[in-house]
Amino acid sequence: MQSLAEPQPALERSALFVATLTSFMGPFMISAVNVALPAIQSDLRMNAVQLSWIASSYLLAVAVGLIPAGKIADIYGRKKVFTTGLVIYTLGSTSAAFVDTAAWLIFFRVVQGLGAGMFVTTGMAILTSIFPPQKRGRAIGIYVAAVYVGLSVGPFVGGFLTQQFGWRSIFLVMFPMGLGSIAITLSFLKGEWADARNQKLDVLGSLIYAIAILFLIYGASILPSLTGGLLIPAGLLGLGLFFRQQSRTPYPVFEVSLFLENRTFAFSSLAALLNYSATFAVTFLMSLYLQYIKGMTPQTAGVALMAQPVMMALFSPIAGRLSDRMEPRLLASAGMAITVIGMAVFTQLHTDSSLVGITGNLLLLGFGFALFSSPNMSAIMGAVAKEQYGIASGAVATMRLMGQMFSMAIATVALALLVGRQAIAPSNYDRFLLCTRAVFTISALLCAIGVYFSLFRGRLRQP
Repeated sequence: MQSLAEPQPALERSALFVATLTSFMGPFMISAVNVALPAIQSDLRMNAVQLSWIASSYLLAVAVGLIPAGKIADIYGRKKVFTTGLVIYTLGSTSAAFVDTAAWLIFFRVVQGLGAGMFVTTGMAILTSIFPPQKRGRAIGIYVAAVYVGLSVGPFVGGFLTQQFGWRSIFLVMFPMGLGSIAITLSFLKGEWADARNQKLDVLGSLIYAIAILFLIYGASILPSLTGGLLIPAGLLGLGLFFRQQSRTPYPVFEVSLFLENRTFAFSSLAALLNYSATFAVTFLMSLYLQYIKGMTPQTAGVALMAQPVMMALFSPIAGRLSDRMEPRLLASAGMAITVIGMAVFTQLHTDSSLVGITGNLLLLGFGFALFSSPNMSAIMGAVAKEQYGIASGAVATMRLMGQMFSMAIATVALALLVGRQAIAPSNYDRFLLCTRAVFTISALLCAIGVYFSLFRGRLRQP
């Protein structure tokens, strides 16, 4: 509940400040680590597929933790879960700086992801609980902009730190940032917001969901092996069982009815899934392309990769404010269509592609994604009741993470098939380029499908 001593405007400011600060951390780490991948590969002697798991293991852990964390937050309090997630994330980040094997690095990336899942799902729910509908789009726009500022700063800072102090310094930087975020949360965020105190956590459903997601993502990463071919259908079967079980349990950890009965929520979530499925691997692949094919240093590649998230950070608040006054689906659909164009351009990437053209296309992709993301998020959160904010926030974050994992799975499978389980080197640069073009072709098709779901989700505001 909101503290009676805390005036509403002050509460809004403190919640927005804390939520945006913490929303910066995860994206910063993701984009900073992407730039450091060649250095990590050299230091820990990793092959191309293992390298992709540095990103995939983090995303997998976030996705597994999001759904139960959202429900636990609704029952016991969003601030408690938010703070606990920050503590776990900070411990995982700091520990990752001291590993000496690929296995330990991937393990602590999992710890990081579990912590991030807890504060990602609760941060958006806290904002939505506090801000009234007429201010929500602006608040979400600022929140999303902070995510993109993290993505913007990450490549440059990550490249600088890697070049000057080594890749481990990226993880060490998260220690003071994490401690600061915890202190600010405890000092300034006044309230708990537990709108489902009388409910119980569905432990069985949470386990079924976690196992199904694990089977799907791990299975995709080891294709085309027989085990991978068996794990993927097992994971899909598990998700089907999860949806069936959730529709029958009195206190579902995932509100299936939101997808079955709420067209705006369902189509908006599917649009988010497809958008992230198409776009997340861009930074991963372009970081490798710029350093291996173009021969850039980590710092120079980081500067080039800033183009996309800088556009996101600049235009997300504007798109959020526009979505308070006009139909969000029109803005989001236009953004998705622009993203299709950007992906199609990258299907022509080759050894001699100009840096100016690459940077221009990254700017175009950033603008399209900004135009899509804030209005789409505003539409999702505006389509549900107050007591469902935690579950809805968890659901949309899960769509985002599932999309990001699917995007990485596409890249991982393409690397496994075309490059193989070996380090990226001049002898296989031609196969790496073929892999990159194949991934961008699939991404363009996914975004084109996403335009349909975005455009035909139904009106959020009546004329």
